[in-house]
Amino acid sequence: MILLISTKFTNKINEKNVINKFRKGEISISEAFEYLTNNSNYKLEKEISNTVIKKTSREDLQNINKQEKLNNLLRELDKLVGLEKIKEIIKEYLAFVKVQKLREQYNLKTEQVVMHMIFKGNPGTGKTTVARIIGKIFKEIGFLLNGDLIEAERSDLVGEYIGHTAQKTKKVIDNALGGVLFIDEAYALARGGEKDFGKEAIDTMVKAMEDYKDKIIIILAGYRNEMNSFLECNPGLRSRFAIQLDFPDYSIEQLVKIAEIMYQEREYVLDSESKHYIYRVITKKRNKEGLNNGNARMIRNLVERSIRHQAKRLINNGKINRDNLLYIKKADLPGEEVFYE
Repeated sequence: MILLISTKFTNKINEKNVINKFRKGEISISEAFEYLTNNSNYKLEKEISNTVIKKTSREDLQNINKQEKLNNLLRELDKLVGLEKIKEIIKEYLAFVKVQKLREQYNLKTEQVVMHMIFKGNPGTGKTTVARIIGKIFKEIGFLLNGDLIEAERSDLVGEYIGHTAQKTKKVIDNALGGVLFIDEAYALARGGEKDFGKEAIDTMVKAMEDYKDKIIIILAGYRNEMNSFLECNPGLRSRFAIQLDFPDYSIEQLVKIAEIMYQEREYVLDSESKHYIYRVITKKRNKEGLNNGNARMIRNLVERSIRHQAKRLINNGKINRDNLLYIKKADLPGEEVFYE
C-alpha cells in the first residue's frame, strides 16, 4: 500500500513538470502526450486499476450467473401445476438458509440448518420432480456441492447377511454426498420386523444424517398413511425430519392442465375436442374408482401413447403438413385402458 501511494505521488509530480514544460513551450504537445502515456509509473497504475476492474467484473458476473440460474429454477418450481403450499415452504427454507449464511458473514449467531425431508403422497403427485428441483436450488446457494438427485429403494440399501446392509447403505449415502438422496417407499425398510436387516439400514442412515447434515439432503418418500405409520414406529426419525411435505392428488382440471403442458413441451397442440375428451375420461375413472394410483404418471402414459397413435395415423394417410404434425386429434387419444398400464 505504501509503495502504491508513493508511486502515485511521484507520478503526479512528473505530470506537473511535463505540463509546466509544455506551457513554457519547451516541449511540443505530442512530446507531452507521449511522455504521459508511456510513463512506466502511469502504466503501472493503469495496469493495477485494470486488474481490480477485471477481478470485480469477474466476481460480479459469477454472482449474476448464479442468481440467474437460481431465478430460472424458481420459475421452474412455480410452473409446476398445483403444490402451492409446498412451493411456499421450499422458498421459506431457501430464505432461511441464505440468511444464516449472511449472519455468519457478519459474525452473528446462526441457527443449525438441517434439510432432511419427508414427502407423503400417492405416486405421480410430483415428489421426484420437486426433489430434483430442490437439489439444484440448494446447490446454487452453496448448501449442496453438486445438487445431484440419487434415487434408491429398499433393495439398494438392505443386504443379505449381518453387516452387509450397513455397507450397502453407506455406499449409497457416500455416492449421494453433495446432493439429494431420495428413498422411495421408505416405509418398506421397517416392514420385516425386529430381525429384518431394514432396521440396520435405518440406523446407518440416521447416523449419516447427523454426520453429514450439511453435506446431503435425505428425502424419505411414500404413501401418506404408510409413511405416518413408519414414523410412529420410529419416533427417533420424526424428530430428525423437521420438514414434512404433503403432496395432494391433482384435481381433474389440474390433470388436464398437466396434459396440455406435456404436449406443449413436445411441440404438440390439443384441439378443443381432444381436451374435452381427456377431461371426460379422467372424470369417468375418478367416479368409478378414485384417483389414488394414477395422477400425473397416467397423464404421461396418455400423452406418449397418443403421440405414437398420431404418428401411425399420419404415416398411414400420407397427409403430412405442419398443422397435421402439430395437432393431436381425438382419434389419437387412447381410452381408459391407458390408466391401467
